[in-house]
Amino acid sequence: MAQTTFSGPVSLGTYTVATAPTASSANVVTGSVTYFSNGANGSPVVAFYNGTNWLRVDTLGVISAT
Repeated sequence: MAQTTFSGPVSLGTYTVATAPTASSANVVTGSVTYFSNGANGSPVVAFYNGTNWLRVDTLGVISAT
């Protein structure tokens, strides 16, 4: 597997829980990472896609707006 190195900040796409991309609606694959402005019970969080759900990187819980 190739490794990518970044020399500066990485800008992730921004979504809300309601607009979370799915494998069928966008180019989302297992391991995709994005930013949710309300995914941590209404607060911002980074999450990754496990093939079924977007999981918060801080708790591994499924993203939720409430």
